[in-house]
Amino acid sequence: MKKVELLNLKGEKVKDINLKEEIFGVKPNKAVLHDAIILTMASLRQGTHKTKNRSEVSGGGRKPWRQKGTGRARQGSIRAVQWVGGGKYGTPVPRDYSKKQNRKERQLALKSALSEKVTSKELVVLENLVVKTPKTKEMKEVLNTLKLADKKVLLVVKEFDDNLLLASRNLQNVVLILADELNVLDIVSTDVMVVTEDAVKYIEEVLV
Repeated sequence: MKKVELLNLKGEKVKDINLKEEIFGVKPNKAVLHDAIILTMASLRQGTHKTKNRSEVSGGGRKPWRQKGTGRARQGSIRAVQWVGGGKYGTPVPRDYSKKQNRKERQLALKSALSEKVTSKELVVLENLVVKTPKTKEMKEVLNTLKLADKKVLLVVKEFDDNLLLASRNLQNVVLILADELNVLDIVSTDVMVVTEDAVKYIEEVLV
């Protein structure tokens, strides 16, 4: 079992808690971890980019001038790709960028990312994460107390609280998510992962 300190909001140790070895202590699989990151980033792409090709632009129904005798280059339509206002060639069309990864691989990637955080001592477990007011100032005070004010922080909670949402949303270095929304990209792209005790239990139940 992996042991970590359980802290309160004052940064004081409350007790030691055990983390399941099969979730927070696995040997990271770099290949699966990389695939999961690419999958997550690809799923964020809308794929709605589009330009009109020659058959979709308006006009150009007739030949602009006769084939021979004018001294000009032959042309078949004013909507060919070389004309201003003509169709575009080889440009983007709507597509789905999403990729697939089987469930066991996704779970292994998540376990690998979590284990990396534990090994790097970038995992902070809090007894709870409750702010009394919806003010950014109070959330800043919490981060200062935990000595995380200058780091990019991922906050993971089991349930959202209105005050917590409002207090953290204006902080550019803070990402707040629910435990059931936990993903590899958020974990690896932040410096420290701060997770509540309830959220840890939920993660262990889901990934066991």
